[in-house]
Amino acid sequence: MRKTVLLTGIFFIFLSNLQAQTAPPFWQDIVQFKKQDSAQAPPSRPIVFTGSSSFTKWKDLNKDFAGYPVLNRGFGGSVLTDVIRYAYDVIIRYKPKQVVIYCGENDLASADSISAAEVVLRVKTLFGIIRTNLPDATIDYVSIKPSPVRASIQSKVKVANRQIKAFFSTQKKAAFIDLYDAMLDSKGAMREELYVEDRLHMKPEGYAIWKKIILPYLQK
Repeated sequence: MRKTVLLTGIFFIFLSNLQAQTAPPFWQDIVQFKKQDSAQAPPSRPIVFTGSSSFTKWKDLNKDFAGYPVLNRGFGGSVLTDVIRYAYDVIIRYKPKQVVIYCGENDLASADSISAAEVVLRVKTLFGIIRTNLPDATIDYVSIKPSPVRASIQSKVKVANRQIKAFFSTQKKAAFIDLYDAMLDSKGAMREELYVEDRLHMKPEGYAIWKKIILPYLQK
């Protein structure tokens, strides 16, 4: 009997390790979102914020947009292909009236040296998935920010922002939310004081800029 119990325990440990090894990136984040939904029902027809860590770390999102049915489904470190992979889990399933996306910066900064053109293609792919499944939803894209630690890729960031803005200008119920220049000083230099020590993630002062610019785009 003890041998059977021991073997069963070993089997389940092996199975758990196997699942951990074979699960796609960020799967545990998705599992956690589902647990949160079970514990507390998300708003009806919410405004879903999704993308990478700039949203994940926006801890005061609900407070900053009080009175709006916001739902934060950003997962830190993600690139656009991750958001595409989980689009049904973090966007479509909620039937949102509005989707706000911040993603693409990690793509451009990746070790694989993703081009601006590839980021634009990924944005269009994500947009197509959302629009096909949510034809009446408003889709907004927040411009890629000027992170001091990523000064070397700013030429790609500017090209990607410009081309994504051009694409969104041709779409109905869609907007490009441009905050790039608002995060520069009067001389066009990146403002180090808006960022924490890693020079990538923002302090409350940075989020205050985002709040001011994003708020007029949100729907009650």
